[in-house]
Amino acid sequence: MEVSTTLVLAGLVLTLLWLLTAKYRSKVRLPPGPLGLPLLGNLLQLDKHAPFTTLLKLSATYGPVVTIYLGTQRLVVLMGYDVIKEALVEHADDFTGRGQIPLMVRATRGYGLAISNGERWKQLRRFTLSTLRDFGMGRKGMEEWIKEESRHLVDRITSTKASPFDPTFFLSCTVSNVICCLVFGERFSYDNDHFLSLLKIISQTLKYLSSPMGQLYNVFPWLPDRLSSKHRATFNDIEKLRKFIMEKILDHQETMDPNSPRDYIDCFLTRLKQEQDNATSEFNHENLESTVLNLYLAGTETTSTTIRFALSVLMKYPNIQEHMQQEIASVIGPERFPNMEDRKSLPFTDAVIHEVQRLLDIVPMNLPHYAVQDISFRGYDIPKGTIIIPMLHSVLREEQHWETPWSFNPHHFLDLDGNFKNNPAFLPFSAGKRSCVGESLARMEIFLFVVSLVQRFTFTCPSGPEHIDLSPEFSSFASLPRTYQIIATPRQN
Repeated sequence: MEVSTTLVLAGLVLTLLWLLTAKYRSKVRLPPGPLGLPLLGNLLQLDKHAPFTTLLKLSATYGPVVTIYLGTQRLVVLMGYDVIKEALVEHADDFTGRGQIPLMVRATRGYGLAISNGERWKQLRRFTLSTLRDFGMGRKGMEEWIKEESRHLVDRITSTKASPFDPTFFLSCTVSNVICCLVFGERFSYDNDHFLSLLKIISQTLKYLSSPMGQLYNVFPWLPDRLSSKHRATFNDIEKLRKFIMEKILDHQETMDPNSPRDYIDCFLTRLKQEQDNATSEFNHENLESTVLNLYLAGTETTSTTIRFALSVLMKYPNIQEHMQQEIASVIGPERFPNMEDRKSLPFTDAVIHEVQRLLDIVPMNLPHYAVQDISFRGYDIPKGTIIIPMLHSVLREEQHWETPWSFNPHHFLDLDGNFKNNPAFLPFSAGKRSCVGESLARMEIFLFVVSLVQRFTFTCPSGPEHIDLSPEFSSFASLPRTYQIIATPRQN
């Protein structure tokens, strides 16, 4: 009797919640969207492996601004270049809020640049952009660091002697060393076991974020860790990253010279000391630790993953690889490492690299934005507290802007004369005030590393190009490409 009474009461509560939600939606001009279940919302309607595919279908029915519910959390999804540009660029101030991703909140303890809002975000973003620029992000100084790291990568790949190998950790080491130079003021050997273990943690963390279980945690963060050993393992690993970062910060405190900063940490510690008596300052150890964690995670995996996907594309399409090699040989030759000035003379190569980024679609749903106040947009109300998803996937696959949106086609970035042409819908780094702070660095890395590799090696897959599948292995939070053994045959001079 007690069990049946409890079930009846639970049913009545669920029904009441559903009726209250329906009544609220009728009073507020929310964007249209499908009805959901009490407590679960539209969760069961989404493809758990690639939720953005379901959202695209919903857009075809409800339009480019759609309301859905994940659990009890309201989301407004923005679709297509015109809508996303209008929101993030033309109404930038309304859409600068960052959604609180529960897994990231727990990993950063609520501090740092990536998930902050308001004054904290303004102070940390302004400081981070200016500091990274001072250390050469997007400039000649950084270019030399990347070229030096290219030499280490080429040497390591040469050592494989044209035998099959997995490029994942070579590329992770290379890209991570660039961000390590910026943030920690040092690079690490490819044979450093501790360094490799940290890179493995970064890779596994991103995979977990992109898994159905990781996404479930973001919807129901109150689920106890004991329900999933993956939860516990992921957060334990993140603590190892935090410990490494704290050790570096302590080392910097003991050895830094405020008049001669070596890296990002030195600059932050100097600013922290300058503002120690400022009650409104966001320069504290918690924000330093978590912002360094943000930079280290984001600056390592996304760029190295893009380069790895580029190698898969070139193995899949050997004619495109050969065309790039011929263009690179005619402009740079076989010995000199490329520089950024070469890009304007390598239109086909530049087009291939842009198309790699478009097709990979590394963060298909973007990082979530957040309505920090009530927003009026396109005749609809977006109430304060709503998560906003400006879906980059819908821009990078929009038929209006791409001739063959679902297939690899470098001509998306070439005019009829073979010159490189920009496409406004190329937004892999998002747009507006919340766009990626490391965009210029990532663009430089991808270009210089890819050109250096194609200049010196021909890449093939042991099982043949027909066995390469360019569809992602994971595609929820991030689109992670499949991993293949590759053979890198040195090119004859």
